[in-house]
Amino acid sequence: MNEVLLAVDNLRVAYPGREGGFTEVVRGVSFTLGRERLGIVGESGSGKSQTGRAILGLTAPGGRVSADTLRFAGLDLLTIGARERRDLRGGRIAMVLQDPKFSLNPVMPIGEQIVETLRAHRKLSRSAVRARAIEALAAVQIDDPERVYGLHAHEVSGGMGQRAMIAMMLIAEPELLIADEPTSALDVTVQLQVLAILDKLVAERGMGLVFISHDLRLVSSFCDRVLVMYAGRVVEEIAAADLHRARHPYTQGLLNCLPQLGAARHPLPTLDRRPEWAA
Repeated sequence: MNEVLLAVDNLRVAYPGREGGFTEVVRGVSFTLGRERLGIVGESGSGKSQTGRAILGLTAPGGRVSADTLRFAGLDLLTIGARERRDLRGGRIAMVLQDPKFSLNPVMPIGEQIVETLRAHRKLSRSAVRARAIEALAAVQIDDPERVYGLHAHEVSGGMGQRAMIAMMLIAEPELLIADEPTSALDVTVQLQVLAILDKLVAERGMGLVFISHDLRLVSSFCDRVLVMYAGRVVEEIAAADLHRARHPYTQGLLNCLPQLGAARHPLPTLDRRPEWAA
């Protein structure tokens, strides 16, 4: 059995409503994560990204996070102080966001942004930090990493920018990586390249990975286990290899909506949504 790296029990995230009170966007999510690849899948608004942000302590101001258990490597993430949280974020837990155009600083060279991350968590000389940053860019299969080190975000493609983001998040060698739709803005060929990089790094470093996506087929081919979320809740947890045996009607509906080569279906299937699934 894998070592439990992250334990989440009854996680809830709520935001103030327009007419007073709070509206829950994550409602009672529970799971554990070892040194494995866990996929969280669901449609937009299902609460999957809010789950990842709550783990990292990035819930937007005004939001309220509660849980029976929210523990990482023996640390209670609900009670640790602000300084300890900052040391943890980026150092032992990192998060790759989905679009480098909005995540990278447009006026700062890519290499300097990676260096900034490393300096926050490691005490190294200037030359050693630069060398580590170039090594990190090379590790995510960027050709001529020394040149890319000095480029700005607008000077690289979306795929290269996403690789630079992965290098930035992994340079401090975290134990847990949360990837929030890291391939959604990329074409299929670059998607496969980025996934291959993540797969190799997770395997080599023995990390835990939470892979958040709306693409069920992508998650099923890449992850070990899958959580399916609907309306802020986990409606099904299943091994990725057994996804075709899913029992919940919502998961079955998601699978049924996937394109099938050689199958002419008229009318096209639509996703059913029942009130009791959100209850």
